[in-house]
Amino acid sequence: MKFIEFAFRLGVIFAIFGFLWGIFNFALSLLRGIREKTVIEEYSLKFVQYFFLVDVTFLFCINKQDDSKILLNELIISSLILVLYFVGKLQRKQKIASIVQLSGMKIPQFSSVFNFKAEVSSIIFAIGTFVFFSFQPIFAQNPISSWFYLSILDIESTPVFGFIFKVIGFFVLIGILMKIVNGFTFLISGKPIASVETEFHNGDSKKDDFDDFEEIK
Repeated sequence: MKFIEFAFRLGVIFAIFGFLWGIFNFALSLLRGIREKTVIEEYSLKFVQYFFLVDVTFLFCINKQDDSKILLNELIISSLILVLYFVGKLQRKQKIASIVQLSGMKIPQFSSVFNFKAEVSSIIFAIGTFVFFSFQPIFAQNPISSWFYLSILDIESTPVFGFIFKVIGFFVLIGILMKIVNGFTFLISGKPIASVETEFHNGDSKKDDFDDFEEIK
């Protein structure tokens, strides 16, 4: 029960963080204009995004009365869900890249910024940062992360917006549980209970792909 409750909370946190980051990203897009992002720009921004995401997530894993005391159960749950989140995003980007390549569609903005090694590096960086905070929680405290943390709490407690993000959090929770169940089922039987796959054949695409953790933009 503790896992489900906190996993649901994390779903809400991820959704609100994605919303706030989406506003920031939109403002940057306006400043950039029609110029496409380079790989360096894309992944420099992603490293920053992932840093603050894991930082904010970690802040929800420490005792409010004692910032040096880590809540172990919350820390373990957060670690698992963060890994699922990052791996899910990587798989989704790979599927889109495969569709673009096989179909011959011209999407220069996507193809110019997707880089597998950079994606993996950003994930390793994010997980490494979370592990570092676990041993040195004092470094998780900074003005920007604190602003995200307090803003998430404020939005979460707002009647209308809080309810909307809780609905999103519920679907995120369902996605988390499905991924975990599929993972255990695959280990036991070699075949997941349910899979979401993208098939492409002879120029026709058939896609039923929903990323439970995708940021709101």
